[in-house]
Amino acid sequence: MIQLSDLTKSFGDRNLIDHVTWQISDGDRVGLCGPNGAGKTTLLKMLAGLDEPDSGGIIKPADLTIGYLPQDGLTHAGRTVFEEASSAFQPLLDMKAEMHDIEHRLGDASVAQHEHDAMLVRYSELQDRFRLGDGYSMDLRIATVLRGLGFSPEDAARPAETFSGGWQMRIALAKLLLGRPNLLLLDEPTNHLDLEARNWLEEYLGGYPYAVILVSHDRYFLDAVVTRITDLNLRKLTDYVGNYSKYVAQRDAMLDRLRQAKKEQDEEVARVKMFIDRFRYQATKAAQVQSRIKLLEKVVPIEVPPERKRIHFTFPVCRKSGRTVLELKHARKAYGPLTVFNNLSLHIERGDRIALVGPNGSGKSTLMRMLSGEEAPDGGARTLGHEVVIEYFAQDEAARLDPTLTVYETLESGSPNDMVPAIRNILGGFLFSGDDIYKKAAVLSGGERTRLAVARMLLRPSNTLLLDEPTNHLDLDSKDVLLDALEDYGGTLIFVSHDRYFVEKLATKIIEVGHGDAVVYPGTYTEFLWSKEQQEESSQKPKAQLSPKAQSTSSSHSPTPQQKLVESRVANTESREARKQQDAERKKKQRAADALQKRISDLESRIAEREAQVKELEATMAAPGFFENVEAVKPVTDRHQALMWEVGDLIAQWEALQEHAAQQPSEA
Repeated sequence: MIQLSDLTKSFGDRNLIDHVTWQISDGDRVGLCGPNGAGKTTLLKMLAGLDEPDSGGIIKPADLTIGYLPQDGLTHAGRTVFEEASSAFQPLLDMKAEMHDIEHRLGDASVAQHEHDAMLVRYSELQDRFRLGDGYSMDLRIATVLRGLGFSPEDAARPAETFSGGWQMRIALAKLLLGRPNLLLLDEPTNHLDLEARNWLEEYLGGYPYAVILVSHDRYFLDAVVTRITDLNLRKLTDYVGNYSKYVAQRDAMLDRLRQAKKEQDEEVARVKMFIDRFRYQATKAAQVQSRIKLLEKVVPIEVPPERKRIHFTFPVCRKSGRTVLELKHARKAYGPLTVFNNLSLHIERGDRIALVGPNGSGKSTLMRMLSGEEAPDGGARTLGHEVVIEYFAQDEAARLDPTLTVYETLESGSPNDMVPAIRNILGGFLFSGDDIYKKAAVLSGGERTRLAVARMLLRPSNTLLLDEPTNHLDLDSKDVLLDALEDYGGTLIFVSHDRYFVEKLATKIIEVGHGDAVVYPGTYTEFLWSKEQQEESSQKPKAQLSPKAQSTSSSHSPTPQQKLVESRVANTESREARKQQDAERKKKQRAADALQKRISDLESRIAEREAQVKELEATMAAPGFFENVEAVKPVTDRHQALMWEVGDLIAQWEALQEHAAQQPSEA
């Protein structure tokens, strides 16, 4: 459908893409990955026609339609949200307007008969085209997409300019999805979406009939949507079949092979250079020296991506809190006429790992501010537990950084003395390296400020963490650093995140915020979704299926909320037990596969060792005058023969194990 042919793109002396050939077919769903600054956004802009390559070309059909969603910067004004979304169907709207105009003119008695007949023909033609274009379901499609992206019916009638930047991007995304271009280019589409909207978009893109290329730092979203990963690294594009998790495994294996090949090449080049330096001025070796010099000139150095250090971070030690950490009793919170919470009661205990979920605007950040003590409830009470030390990461934490401090000074100030040696490692984990640490906070971009704010939070001792969307603007590697640290955190954790993978890994309780209340669900996010589905299914069952007597019996024996909670916990426990059994079986298979791989690696090491010994003996045997001393020859030749037999036997074992490994069923 679209092809890059020998494409090159540079900015100044920095080459982003170098003589790349790449193809996208109809129906492909591609995740574009690569380190920050590799050129992912630049590539999307070139595909969208907003930027031009330095050389090469982009070959695409004349009738190809392309839709591009940038990371930010789009605004809409002058129309309502519904009208703005409707503009995706402009040809259908034009047909509809013309049909209405014809209907009006057909009622005019002064119109001549021949003109009347021509209008009827035109009306019939328009009606057929309107019907074939699904024009009669246009309003329903618009309402469905707007609802999926989090707009309420009341929002649809509001002027578009009254919405913030994140909602502006949702409007732009709605227009793109409704327009259904043949090639959909999405640059971080989940940045401004809550979990519910992300789940809806996953399902929508999974059934999208045309090609999709997207950039995202949401691992779960990539796993759910894409069928192919394209890695942009070292100015080249490399394709990997499968989702993001499979890509990570394949990429790591490829990098290991590449590093080994690089090591062997470097060793070989060093040996050749040593030979040249040793015999350069010996006439008898001149031909061999020249041969090796020409050989070196033909060597193409293997380029390996820089290996990013994977840091493991431990939070600074803090005294243990009491069993009760935080408690809200009959709390009320309102902003003018808008009541966010009314009669809210929550009890949070030491060790809880709670994720707050709910659509944007439901009150998650308000609840976090009340729990942190930044805002007091209008009514009711907030009680802080014994020895509780809170560290609160607000949504606007990046804006709270002191602009006069450097990156390093920002982390150094307020950190315990024993954590100062870890500052550079932490900064490296969040993409601050070299002279970056001397930059003032004032000159950092929004994403850099967020990364710095997260790094600062990690260095402060606490036993209770309140994190309001800490993963915004973090790349996948930085998220992994934060996730590893939080998984090992021994205190109480309450957080808001729109990253499904992050929530799945951390949360053991879910609090659903909305409609003036906060409902606690014990279990993981998957179990929370299952519980919600069960509630929806039970609420949709028609009561007419029951006889009056059965209805009476059912109503008189309907489970209490406590019984429902017990049943939910039993179901969650059974689900967890099933998952534990599956995990145990998977780990057992993995251990067997690891043991097999270890035996193969051991054999490979032994083979390499024996072959090296064989080469040493052969070098000895090739020395001038070696065979003149018969007594000295026999032990060497006997050892050489024994080693050759041993190498042959080891290779046979290695081949058998490789065949056995190939027959093992691969993990899905």
